[in-house]
Amino acid sequence: MDLSFYNGKTVFLTGHTGFKGSWMCKVLSMHGAKVVGYSLEAPTSPSLFETAKIENDITHIIGDVRDLNALTKAMNQYRPEIVIHMAAQPIVRESYANPVYTYETNVMGTVNVLEAVRCCDSVRSVVNVTTDKVYKNNEWEWGYRECDALDGYDPYSNSKSCSELVTSSYIKSFFSKRNIAVSTCRAGNVIGGGDFAKDRIIPDCVRAMQKGEEIIVRNPYSTRPYQHVLEPVCAYLMIAALQYEDISLSSSYNVGPDDCDCVNTGTLVDLFCEKWGENASWKNVCEENAVHEANFLKLDCSKIKSVFKWNPVWHIDDAIEKVAQWSRIWLANGDVSECMENQIKEYLKA
Repeated sequence: MDLSFYNGKTVFLTGHTGFKGSWMCKVLSMHGAKVVGYSLEAPTSPSLFETAKIENDITHIIGDVRDLNALTKAMNQYRPEIVIHMAAQPIVRESYANPVYTYETNVMGTVNVLEAVRCCDSVRSVVNVTTDKVYKNNEWEWGYRECDALDGYDPYSNSKSCSELVTSSYIKSFFSKRNIAVSTCRAGNVIGGGDFAKDRIIPDCVRAMQKGEEIIVRNPYSTRPYQHVLEPVCAYLMIAALQYEDISLSSSYNVGPDDCDCVNTGTLVDLFCEKWGENASWKNVCEENAVHEANFLKLDCSKIKSVFKWNPVWHIDDAIEKVAQWSRIWLANGDVSECMENQIKEYLKA
């Protein structure tokens, strides 16, 4: 994976203050990109964006993707060659509490980003990041493929399905005529150092260790395709770079781990406790009247492997080890930015 392509390139990144966005900023800035981040304030406190001082390495714009005028103005001011759209309301449980905001951000936010691209003649490559949850979930044992039906159940998943359809329409209606390469990427559950979001299992594990408490697990039997955050981040960058040179590579791509890394939540937490040590433990606390979430979800990543010769680098054991490493440094008030840089170098070398 040669990221020297990005040296000197201007990349417009929405959602840069989030967990995945912060890792994306770090990878890009390490490889000489001019990153223009457009996002709301960091969604958590603490946040990886602030803890790792990401703002020092990029152009940092506080803005809402629901504001078309501000978004278009920012994009035309900095005239990026590459746009990566990651801004979203990303939490399933939050989407039940605030469905209108979820749809406004995830659907109209995508419309606005693509409209801003349509009005900016410098853009040549776009990646819209959605989710593995865009598929109509049949709870089957084989992985979903890019040709399977889109029909997310909950407001978050459904809004991301709509984002995929919006992107498809803009490609056919506008971008194919202008030679703009556009892909959507559907990634599984990501884990890594610096995720402080609520209602996510790894952040819950770290918070429990910080407090010296047992880890609370709501549903230990739900199976998800877990992967380290650098897997999808670097895959997005690979796709954006290669389709920039060859528009025929534009498509929709699943970005997930190998089958061996599709594990249930209980297994994931067992592995975290093993890596953390210090008698870390968890307990199953099933919630009555809990909101609906899929029990089994797996991706078929044959397409990205065939087209780009891409394969995951770190398995689930490696990913949890990196989470524990970063989290221990953070709890000890160490240099988490240096830890990120070292993990990125190690990943790319591998």
